[in-house]
Amino acid sequence: MKPNDLRKLSADELNKKKGDLTQELFNLNFQLHTGRLENTAKLKTIRKDIARISTILTESKA
Repeated sequence: MKPNDLRKLSADELNKKKGDLTQELFNLNFQLHTGRLENTAKLKTIRKDIARISTILTESKA
């Protein structure tokens, strides 16, 4: 996800997207610990996307 694309979204949309990504991260971690996850690189990309969204939300508050 590109930061410029995220900046075009409203705060409500960003919060919803962050919640969806957090849920997906939880599911991937569960799969990782049960041995069913094949693409472990997806964990890193989702964590970074959550961090990008959090940063943009903080920037918009200031």
